[in-house]
Amino acid sequence: MTSPAPFIVLTGITKSWGDSQGVAGIDLTIARGDFVVLLGPSGCGKSTTLRLIAGLETPNTGRVLIDGKDVTALPPAHRGLSMVFQSYALFPHLSVAENIIFGLRVRGLPKAERSERLEKALSLTGLKGYEDRKPSALSGGQRQRVALARAIVAGHPLCLMDEPLSNLDAKLRHEVRQEIRQLQQELGMTVVYVTHDQTEAMGMADRIVLMKNGLIEQQGPPEDLYEQPATAFAASFVGSPPMALLPAGKLPPALSAGLADGLIGVRPEALRLAGAGEAGLPARVTGVEFLGGETLVYLDSAAGALIAKLPGRPAVVRGSDVQITWSASDRHLFEAASGKRISNPAGLSAPAERKTGRMV
Repeated sequence: MTSPAPFIVLTGITKSWGDSQGVAGIDLTIARGDFVVLLGPSGCGKSTTLRLIAGLETPNTGRVLIDGKDVTALPPAHRGLSMVFQSYALFPHLSVAENIIFGLRVRGLPKAERSERLEKALSLTGLKGYEDRKPSALSGGQRQRVALARAIVAGHPLCLMDEPLSNLDAKLRHEVRQEIRQLQQELGMTVVYVTHDQTEAMGMADRIVLMKNGLIEQQGPPEDLYEQPATAFAASFVGSPPMALLPAGKLPPALSAGLADGLIGVRPEALRLAGAGEAGLPARVTGVEFLGGETLVYLDSAAGALIAKLPGRPAVVRGSDVQITWSASDRHLFEAASGKRISNPAGLSAPAERKTGRMV
């Protein structure tokens, strides 16, 4: 099958301000119609990368191409893109409809075309009936929908979003991110979305670009980052609760994977209570969170702290001593010094490759 043609290409991009490093040299290609999430902790360079694509920053070195055109030196208005930010940036004195079509008025589009685009955007974002309201009369979720509608009416094939849901509560974030994903698929837009929230990234992205210290740590479909993290950082950042990373030298021989040095990574859902006569890691329960269908059990061991996600309501209480174990196929092996994944350690079987289906 032929790969989609590149739509955005960043080549050798660096950006710094004196001693402050934003992006330390990245190459990134994004296909047309993809939903790509730039993910990482604060200060990793994800927002800087978005601003470089937008033209809000100019790189010190490297080139930015959009749809085959070198736009490195072009201002945002000439790059054929729309933007949605954390702040809704709505005009308080204008109605919903006026806010949505403000940019079209500035561009001088005919009234008939403005009205047609407005009707479509209102319908897609569920804002029909709110046209005459002012932003002060809207909820946070509705204001964000107005910002989305404004991006839709622009008619650009590329939309950049920088932490657009961080001002919303958890329930609204879940609802609006599903709406954003649906809109992107219906309109066929290319979306580059910045967040520090790995739950958003996992639930929305076709491809995640995980960043650290101005560099790309790993990129690929969400399931690849989850099932086959390339580094210990990727393993610990993607997944909630995070993966436990335990020094092999502090584990019982049956669980150390034969490593004298290195890290053993295990996802919370792969941890389980050892059965009678089964080798396990001694641990003390330091906390229990019952979540209905599952329970998070916080543990302290000689190898370090870890969190087990157990089904139902296991018979454990705070302060009790337990034995924790896992299957060899569920472990992830990393070098202790570099944090790089050990794909096939000498004399050992590589961790089993696991395939997962995705729903969008």
